[in-house]
Amino acid sequence: MLYYVPSVIRVIPKENFHVEVLFDNGRLVDYDVTPLLDEEEYRPLQEPAVFMNTCKVLGGTLAWDLTGKNDPDDCLDIDPFMLYECPAKNEDFIFMGTGIID
Repeated sequence: MLYYVPSVIRVIPKENFHVEVLFDNGRLVDYDVTPLLDEEEYRPLQEPAVFMNTCKVLGGTLAWDLTGKNDPDDCLDIDPFMLYECPAKNEDFIFMGTGIID
């Protein structure tokens, strides 16, 4: 038995250092990046232009492509399981299924 593995299909960075994250099953969450901005590796994202312009989907999750290489192994990313635990923005979201892939 395999369980659902969340996969991000779209990200929309916002000027308040939040990112709207859409998953492949329709769940939409708002992720607040501000708690990470004081961590050394995430400090480049304190610059609004960097935060907004390098935000994308890489490797099935939210990432910032600081090198411009589109390499999921060479970016800042957030665990998709952690993102999926954020409260859903689309309150009418209903996961249609058991979360188990047969």
